[in-house]
Amino acid sequence: MRLAPLPPETLSPELREVHDGIVNLVANSQEHIVMLDAQGALIGPFPALLHFPRFGIPAALFQRSLNTQARLPNRLRQVAILAVGASFGARYELYAHEITGTHAGLRPAQVATLASGGRPNDLADDESIAFDVTKCLLDKHVLPNSTYERAIQLLGKDGVGELAFLIGGYSLISILLNCFDVPIPGIDL
Repeated sequence: MRLAPLPPETLSPELREVHDGIVNLVANSQEHIVMLDAQGALIGPFPALLHFPRFGIPAALFQRSLNTQARLPNRLRQVAILAVGASFGARYELYAHEITGTHAGLRPAQVATLASGGRPNDLADDESIAFDVTKCLLDKHVLPNSTYERAIQLLGKDGVGELAFLIGGYSLISILLNCFDVPIPGIDL
């Protein structure tokens, strides 16, 4: 780990408000994931956001909007997020979303396949296209027209737009996690 978590009592009032807002949001939506250390400081991607607030606070607001404004089903979102995490090899993202994906209704075998970069053969059609769009954008950086048209057919224009922002947002999180070598909680790597 290249950035130490910031204990909440050491933060400026502005950053403490951001910290506490993230803690409250996470407590309500992802209580099953370890996101605080023993001192109550945020771990995972959050130290990067707090160490570099000029960029981190707008990034945190963007991530929050991806979660609070979501219209796509959570299972589909988790398929895309796990595909992003696998593409980048982002350990903490995979840790968090393997748990979240299971809570969203993905079976353990599906989660394991997605986390290893594969496409489960038993996904619903909308989940399959979400995986295909994610893989195309991350691996080839171009979305073929046929894939785009199929995505529009299954997800609608707004759904495809949301998916693109979701992929971009979690790509940013993966990059931060990898840049600052964020480990899985409780495991020294």
